[in-house]
Amino acid sequence: MSNIATLEIDGKKYEFPVVVGTENEVAIDIDKLRGETGAITLDPGYKNSGSCKSEITFLDGEKGILRYRGYSIEDLAGKSNFLEVSYLLIFGELPTAAELTKFENTIHKYTLVNEEMKNIIDGFPKTAHPMGVLASLTSALTAFNPKSVDVNNEKEMYEAVCKTMAKFLVIATWTYRKAKGFPLNYYDNTQGYVENFMQLMFGLPTEPYQSNPVVVDALDKLFILHADHEQNCSTSTVRIVGSSHAGLFASISAGVSALWGPLHGGANQAVLEMLEEIQKNGGDADKYLAKAKDKEDPFRLMGFGHRVYKNFDPRAKIIKKAADDVLASLGVDDPILTIAKKLEESALEDEYFKSRSLYPNVDFYSGIIYRAMGIPTEMFTVLFAIGRLPGWIAQWKEMRVNKEPIGRPRQIYVGEPLRDFKPVDKR
Repeated sequence: MSNIATLEIDGKKYEFPVVVGTENEVAIDIDKLRGETGAITLDPGYKNSGSCKSEITFLDGEKGILRYRGYSIEDLAGKSNFLEVSYLLIFGELPTAAELTKFENTIHKYTLVNEEMKNIIDGFPKTAHPMGVLASLTSALTAFNPKSVDVNNEKEMYEAVCKTMAKFLVIATWTYRKAKGFPLNYYDNTQGYVENFMQLMFGLPTEPYQSNPVVVDALDKLFILHADHEQNCSTSTVRIVGSSHAGLFASISAGVSALWGPLHGGANQAVLEMLEEIQKNGGDADKYLAKAKDKEDPFRLMGFGHRVYKNFDPRAKIIKKAADDVLASLGVDDPILTIAKKLEESALEDEYFKSRSLYPNVDFYSGIIYRAMGIPTEMFTVLFAIGRLPGWIAQWKEMRVNKEPIGRPRQIYVGEPLRDFKPVDKR
């Protein structure tokens, strides 16, 4: 392949370098396009534009490949744990035993959240959506940690990472406790990170709490599967906000808001809302499968297929077994989950869905797991945010360390040309 791409405008030719990634992805470097030609590219949604070079995540949607720092998602989900994967994403390598212990201990240093944060959460009504509360609380952490991080100071950066990992988990669970009217819980430094999520969410002062190891294992895998996903909407938001040199908490708060959208992190919530709608209308899964195949019917089967993965979602193959294990362990008798299993079984066998690669994706299975655990649908995206946190941190850190310029997309103006101003009495 040539290492030069030629563009011709008005009979004049311009040359631009071709960049090839380590996995043979090809890009045309148009950094000097406007300066040399006066033209820009127009790419709504940035579907064909690379915003950065990154060493963090490789994704091949056609082949169903997802890797973090060169490690397959299958290996990481099967052999590692969430804190190890978080360390890998953020610092570039899997930790040694000593590095992992130090990482956990440093996180423990910062697990207490300033008590004045309770005044902020008390200002929200119980009806407030947990994602709105989480975005606000994450931003509010800036007020209690006003010193900006020197990204070139290794110790400062390390402490900031651990502080973010510690406090975000606590305030994320507080959004649930607030909605339920429960007292706010504190992190238990004698337990693991995922076990802490469980006790922070569900522990009550009236009785001891013991987490189910099958559920903990499934959540650990889900957090790993969600930990990063290349330049998606929320990750790109974190990078572009951080490119203005906004702090880590402010940038992550912006990422939370982006993740909140139903086309992004809200997808697993949409799955449960669809299942509830099917159950409310008689629970006939076959009827809704037929509606999904009818081009004239507006019904859309949520949690099947994926915008990026064109053949199969590698994360779904991993989490399917975990979902089956959770349902078996908890012995949940729930008509909603019965409908979900029926949809899954039928779609995996139906030629219409198979020929179109409309397989159950990770959002479908995560929704089933969360429902079985008794987590309300409005909390689903909060759990997504907990999993995605290390990816956001890693992307923010990479962008700042690489000294990437402030994000500033161009546009093509299609409004009115220059016009004369008319006084108000002549309009």
